[in-house]
Amino acid sequence: MKKIQILNNQNKIYSESVNRINCLNECDDFSINIIFEGSELYSIRNKDLNIFPGNFLVINEGTIYNRKIDSELQVNTLSILYTNQFLNSFQHSVTSAESILLDEPFNIPNNLSHRFLETIYPLKGDMMFNLVHIRNLFHSGANNDLLMNEYLYHCLFNFYRIYYKEILVKSEQLNVVNIKTRNELFKRLNNAKDYMISNYNKDIQLEDICKYACLSETHFYRSFKQTFHCSPHQYLIQLRLSQAKYMLKNTNYEVREIVNLVGFDCVSSFIRLFKDRFGVTPGNYRLTIAA
Repeated sequence: MKKIQILNNQNKIYSESVNRINCLNECDDFSINIIFEGSELYSIRNKDLNIFPGNFLVINEGTIYNRKIDSELQVNTLSILYTNQFLNSFQHSVTSAESILLDEPFNIPNNLSHRFLETIYPLKGDMMFNLVHIRNLFHSGANNDLLMNEYLYHCLFNFYRIYYKEILVKSEQLNVVNIKTRNELFKRLNNAKDYMISNYNKDIQLEDICKYACLSETHFYRSFKQTFHCSPHQYLIQLRLSQAKYMLKNTNYEVREIVNLVGFDCVSSFIRLFKDRFGVTPGNYRLTIAA
């Protein structure tokens, strides 16, 4: 089932609840794409990106991509598409001096750049809270453009904050003087990060990640730790634990099933790591959620 809402300013919200879909050569406005249940595979310029709950993907205007869902369980998605006019107005309002906004309130440049790194971003905090509001209003059937656009504004504002933290700040942490070289290295590190997120439950090795990122093992290990403040192995463990936490809260899978689904080999090791990370055993965490 697919539902679409087009606002008066031509921003769009798409929602799908499907088991299987295969869409080829899609191209649209700038979009923020979220999965609430299940997973969806995006293919962008020979990159395969699996989106799970707890993450979101941005796609720039004009990017051609494929997407695929193939699941026994229903997958629930949400995509928000922003027009160039809305993006120009937003960027102008958050980057211009107050004096300019007061003196020329309707003189909005139409050539502002809106090219973001098409990578997987963490979905949590204010961004998650905001998107839940968007989904609830969208499915309520209420025709309230004013409130929906307010939510879309806050969603974009939260994304800019995430982009600053996840892209601009982290790229500056690389000890590389040349800006072009630093940006290329950071892009490859993000490719590695996306590869780990997309394949977190598989038996991936450091060699696989480095090959995907086109970096030597020593260069990759040093640069990754410099950027993400943990080793690739630690990052992968954190991904698995986060997905296990989600499954404990949102599914009826037993602990030993979750251990296999997220890529751990040993139940006892998983329980120890989970407790070290969250301060509670998986069983007690599920009891707390159910209480």
